[in-house]
Amino acid sequence: MTAPLTGARTGLPVVSATATDADLIERSLSDPEVFAALFDRYSGMLYRYVSKRLGSEVAEDLVGETFLVAFSRRDRYDLGRPDARPWLFGIVTKLVSRHHRTEAARYRALLRSPVDGHVEGPADRVASGVTASASRPLLAEALAGLPRRDRDVLLLVAWGDLAYEEVAQALGIPVGTVRSRLNRARRKVRAVLGDTNPMNDNEEA
Repeated sequence: MTAPLTGARTGLPVVSATATDADLIERSLSDPEVFAALFDRYSGMLYRYVSKRLGSEVAEDLVGETFLVAFSRRDRYDLGRPDARPWLFGIVTKLVSRHHRTEAARYRALLRSPVDGHVEGPADRVASGVTASASRPLLAEALAGLPRRDRDVLLLVAWGDLAYEEVAQALGIPVGTVRSRLNRARRKVRAVLGDTNPMNDNEEA
C-alpha cells in the first residue's frame, strides 16, 4: 500500500510532534495514513546517507523502497523501541547492499577525480580536521577496500550518526561485534590516510 508515502499530503491525520516513532507505528496499524509522519521525520536523513554511498541518482528510489518495506513490516516492529531510526537504517543498509557494484563504481570514479574539484561523495565531510578535497581519492580507496560488513558499520556511525547500540539494532548484531568491526575499519582507513582518524569520534579505536 503506497498511499501513506506517496499520496496527497492534504487531509492526513494530525500527528503530535511529541509522539514517539513507536506511537506512530502502533497507531498506523489501525490508521495507515499516520505512517506518513515517519516519512516526514526521516526521509531526509536517509536520503543523505544513501546519496553519499550511491549517489543522488538512486537515493530517492531507495528511500521510497525503504519506507514501503517498513510499512509492510510495521506489524512486526518492536513497540518497546521508541526510536525507529535504527530499524529504518537497517532496512536501507540492506537495500544499499544490493547495489554494491554501483557503490564500487562510485569509489572508482572518485579515485579518478581531480583532488581540487568538488565531487559529492564518500570523501566529503567524513571527519572534522580532514580536508575533503585533498583526502577524497585516498578515502575512496580505503572505503572500497573494506569488507562490506565493516564498511556498513563505519558509515552508519559516520554518515548515519548512529550510536553503537543503534548500529547493533540496525544490523541485528551484538554491540561487541559493532565495536570490533568499527575498530578494524577505522584502523584500515587510517592506514590509507596516513594515520588520520576518518571519524569524528571521541572513543579510542
